[in-house]
Amino acid sequence: MPTKLVILDRDGVINFDSVQFIKSPAEWKPIPGSLEAIARLNQAGYKVLVATNQSGVGRGLFDMDTLNAIHDKMHKALAAAGGRIDAIFFCPHAADSQCECRKPKPGMFLRIASCLNADLKGVPAIGDSLRDLQAGAAVGCRPILVLTGKGEKTREDGGLPEGTLEFADLAAAVDHLLEQA
Repeated sequence: MPTKLVILDRDGVINFDSVQFIKSPAEWKPIPGSLEAIARLNQAGYKVLVATNQSGVGRGLFDMDTLNAIHDKMHKALAAAGGRIDAIFFCPHAADSQCECRKPKPGMFLRIASCLNADLKGVPAIGDSLRDLQAGAAVGCRPILVLTGKGEKTREDGGLPEGTLEFADLAAAVDHLLEQA
């Protein structure tokens, strides 16, 4: 049986987003229900991966030690809720860089596929911005928009990949995935 995977964006999906970026562990605050939703995925046998643009590193707003501290806080909060994230993939480059990993380019998703030796066709890719959905759709993931973070504006702006599902938040998206399993 193939490994069950879910790929999540971080800011605006798992935790509250900020137009000033999440620059410290103190600024990282989980969206109500998101940690428990990830724990439910884990209990149902899913590997939960995060694919997140973190251009604040490339812009010099925070360094790798700070990013690691933010992720450490996320891991600890998840553990307290009975959940875990199996791997975090991130793009540290500034928005104007020509890298292949910054969403909407699919580089992070290709790296996930390579590292896990997995076919991502049909794997749920949950995000709150168009670029999250585009990056996942480019490699065959099933795009799922959550209306937290930038999600409401993303829906209003339109142009979503074909077949995009929409849910109020990560908890509602996970409810749907687990009902389908």
